Amino acid sequence: MNIAVILSGGSGIRIGSAVPKQYIEIEKKPIISYCIEQFSAHRKIDKIQIVAALNWQNQIQKWLKTADRQKKFNGFSIPGENRQLSILHALEDIIKYAEESDYVMIHDAARPLLTEKQITECLEAAAGHDGVLPVIPIKDTIYQSKNKTTIDSLLNRDEFFAGQAPEVFRLGTYYQANKKLLPNQILEITGSTEAAIRSGMDIVLIPGDERNFKITTKADLEQFRCIIEKRIER
Repeated sequence: MNIAVILSGGSGIRIGSAVPKQYIEIEKKPIISYCIEQFSAHRKIDKIQIVAALNWQNQIQKWLKTADRQKKFNGFSIPGENRQLSILHALEDIIKYAEESDYVMIHDAARPLLTEKQITECLEAAAGHDGVLPVIPIKDTIYQSKNKTTIDSLLNRDEFFAGQAPEVFRLGTYYQANKKLLPNQILEITGSTEAAIRSGMDIVLIPGDERNFKITTKADLEQFRCIIEKRIER
């Protein structure tokens, strides 16, 4: 079984919106709906678990019903103090109904341009491994500066990659990897795969999709709006 975990607990304060960015409506649909639709339609995704604040859960359920996307929806999990604790809360709920050998696919609600192709490639690459991380090559020259004023060294950009989502992990192994980081180390984690690497899990890299960007700033939001408007015009 493959379970999609949609992280939708963030406040999105950098956007400066009255509501969290993942709930801003673009062409009459909240941003979160775009990735929910992809997971709901994908034949290899069996269930969907959504991490969301209590005060947004009723509204999300209304959106699910309106779009007839509730068939795979399994339930909500409560956000944690940081992103990784939110993931752990989802894993704690999922482990109650799934097998340890099942896979979880971690995705951000603020990455609405997820494609069927990317979901398929991530799941197929997971076979025989503990997890999958899609990555984007670094295009710019990378400099290291410890004091943020002078250059200490020039790094080989061919050896560095930017991590993306969705990330895929074997449920039981990844759950244990996160539990080992409690109570304090888990607060230091900034990327989902970091917890897996610290635990020695076998993670394979695959090419990501530059179009699957995360909406973080107002400029990102406007870029996404333009993309959707152009799709509708076609």
